[in-house]
Amino acid sequence: MWILFAFGSAVFAGLTSILAKCGIRKTDSDAATAIRTIVVLIFSWIMMLITGSIGTISSLSSKTWMFLILSGIATGVSWLCYFKALQLGDVNKVVPIDKSSTILTIILAFIFLGEPITLVKGIAVVLIGIGTFMMIQKKETVDEPKKPKGGSWLIYALLSTVFASLTAILGKVGIEGVESNLGTAIRTCVVLVMAWVVVFVKGKQHTIREIPKNELGFICLSGLATGGSWLCYYRALHDGMASVVVPIDKLSILVSIAFSYIVFRERLTKKAVVGLCLNVAGTLIMLL
Repeated sequence: MWILFAFGSAVFAGLTSILAKCGIRKTDSDAATAIRTIVVLIFSWIMMLITGSIGTISSLSSKTWMFLILSGIATGVSWLCYFKALQLGDVNKVVPIDKSSTILTIILAFIFLGEPITLVKGIAVVLIGIGTFMMIQKKETVDEPKKPKGGSWLIYALLSTVFASLTAILGKVGIEGVESNLGTAIRTCVVLVMAWVVVFVKGKQHTIREIPKNELGFICLSGLATGGSWLCYYRALHDGMASVVVPIDKLSILVSIAFSYIVFRERLTKKAVVGLCLNVAGTLIMLL
């Protein structure tokens, strides 16, 4: 069953990237992240109330609280970097780098969780690594609009990858013996505080009133998609191995790329298509 939740997470995560991209064309990415987090928080707490898991909050240990909070902080940093990268770069470039966090997660799961790295997983990691490298080599076309700050999207995308991996490991430790909806709700509170602190520290609170209504709608929809992805992801992470759940979740790249072509007309080069195939092949091998 946890595998189905992992696939559900992938579908919602793929929709999140596209909806978020639509919502930050003119809107500051930090402000958009803060608003999205409100939607996710409401969604996650509603689910927690429906499942009745709120009654177990008093039984959480100090260790659980610590790791859930650390996981929330890592998620917040990953989000801020990821959506800044999306604002500056193409979906087809940013998403593959973010999804390469699979490699780092597998290594960290081996070091800290004792999850074995088999020959099959080793092959999968190599395929995903090569595939990701091939996908980010897309050449700029002469008629493609220039992105601000040149290659800064790459730095943000790489930082997003690192903190996404830390999120998975810290989250796995934090939700041991905890109902997954409750863990998600607590982590979201941490992300919410962090996102709004960043907005006020950077003095961007005034930009919230200037958000176009259509973009605000997309930001809220992306928040709902994120909420669905998180609930599925942490339910899968609660019952399954992090080194398997994370690769399945990263299949969201297929959804993101499909919609990026439909919505933004972003096309893959032949080399990038081969890279995508290697990425997917490596991910599917993980299921073996």
